[in-house]
Amino acid sequence: MTIVGIPADWPETEEQARAVQDGLRARVVLDEPGPPPGAGRVTGVDVAYDDERDVVAAAAVVLDAGSLDVVAEATAVGRISFPYVPGLLAFRELPTVLAVLDALPCPPGLVVCDGYGLAHPRRFGLASHLGVLTGLPTIGVAKNPFTFTYDDPDTPRGSTAPLLAGGEEVGRALRTRDAVKPVFVSVGHRVSLANACAHTLALTPAHRLPETTRRADALCRRALREAAGV
Repeated sequence: MTIVGIPADWPETEEQARAVQDGLRARVVLDEPGPPPGAGRVTGVDVAYDDERDVVAAAAVVLDAGSLDVVAEATAVGRISFPYVPGLLAFRELPTVLAVLDALPCPPGLVVCDGYGLAHPRRFGLASHLGVLTGLPTIGVAKNPFTFTYDDPDTPRGSTAPLLAGGEEVGRALRTRDAVKPVFVSVGHRVSLANACAHTLALTPAHRLPETTRRADALCRRALREAAGV
C-alpha cells in the first residue's frame, strides 16, 4: 500500500481549484476514438473516505478487457486533500488516484472513473482532469446524472438517451441491464462518447455497474478499513 502526502502546491480554496480546472480544460482531447472495447487492458479507479479520521483510500484494478480477469491491482492511502464541494471532488481524490496508478506494475490502458468527465458544470470532472494529468484515455461512469437532464432510455440493455445541459449533450444515460436504472457515461479524455458507451457495455455483462468500478470499490473500502484500523 502506498502512503500519499498532499502536494505542496495543491489548491486550498474553491477559487484556486476552479482556476486550475479552467486552466487545464482546454487540454482535454475530444477528437480521438480511444482503444477498441474488449482489447488490451482497462482499469477501474475508486476512492473511499473516512472524514472523521482524515483518511482517504484509493484503489486501481486492472482487468483484461476481453476476459475481465484481474491483471493487477494497487491501493494508496493518504490525508483528505480538499473539503467536500460539489463540482470540486477531483481535488479530494486526485493525489491518491495518481499515486495508485503509479503503483501499478503494468500500464493501465483505458481508465474508468466512478464519476464524471465532461458531464460537469465546468466540463472538467475527475475523468477529464485525470486524463489531462496522465495522458491516459479516460471515461466517467456515474451512478447519478449530477445536475443534468435526460429522458429515460428505452427498456432494453444498450439503449441510450442524451444527458443534456440545456441543448448540449454532455454524456449519455445508458441502460446496462434490461429495465434497470441507467448509468451516466461521459467522455474524460482521448475517447469518443460512442466508444465510452461501448466500453461500458463490455464491462457490464452481469451487473448495472462496470466490473472495473465494482472491483475497485471493494478494494478501496478494504484498504480504508485497514488504514483506519477498523
